[in-house]
Amino acid sequence: MALPQSDEKEMSFLDHLEELRWHIVRSVVAIMICMIVAFVFTPWIFHNIIFAPSRVDFPTFKWLCALGEWTGAVDALCVKPFPFKVQSRYMTGQFTMQILASFVIGFIISFPYVFWEIWRFVKPGLKQNESKNSRGAVFAVSFLFMLGISFGYFVLCPMMTWFFSSYSISDAIVNEFDITSYVSTFIALVFGSGLLFQLPVVVYFLTRIGLLTPQFMRTYRRHAIIVILIIGAIVTPPDPLSQVLISLPLFLLYEISIFISAYVVRQKRKQEEKDAQADQMTA
Repeated sequence: MALPQSDEKEMSFLDHLEELRWHIVRSVVAIMICMIVAFVFTPWIFHNIIFAPSRVDFPTFKWLCALGEWTGAVDALCVKPFPFKVQSRYMTGQFTMQILASFVIGFIISFPYVFWEIWRFVKPGLKQNESKNSRGAVFAVSFLFMLGISFGYFVLCPMMTWFFSSYSISDAIVNEFDITSYVSTFIALVFGSGLLFQLPVVVYFLTRIGLLTPQFMRTYRRHAIIVILIIGAIVTPPDPLSQVLISLPLFLLYEISIFISAYVVRQKRKQEEKDAQADQMTA
């Protein structure tokens, strides 16, 4: 009898691996399809999306100028045309960046589906109350990811492009950026913002498994502020404006995460009380 049980467990494990494999295959296929579409439309994407933050008609610069007109600070907020030149100094530079940009764009577009596939694999292993409390996880993760992507694209990228294009230590130096450097920095800011905005989701699951509490987050709030400022200094250009722009939303997400952690703790206590009452009734 022991041998069949062992074989059954082994087959069950292999079945899980097979199921995981198909989830991964479907996710990769979705990414590849979106990547191919992005690759075909590369000229349009580079001109209208990737290089768009280098032009003064970019929506962010228009909004800043409109804010300057409304507040009377036109000279301070209206961005004047700035020099922006990109060159390719490596033989494979343009082709490599086309592949990289197409892959990242394909992943961003297909992210909701990819996470949905991952969630379909994880969800059956959750308990009934855990599955119930995790409703809307796909929407929440996808929404926060796209919100972070939008923040990185519409806030960080134009500020980065304007700052480094206008920055000069000598008139003898001309700012001409390599396509590899620009696209890599662009992707790091946009994709990094999408990941950083997953903080509430991470806090939710860490609280669910008992590794994090709202009391801990409140106690170390000052330490968190320092960490957030360090992150802001790392992922943004070295100017105070950009650091504040990334630090403020991260601090807001941290405060929201405290409420989420507290909510999870309350739900866990209620569930424990219900389980205790059920055990008493059974006894």
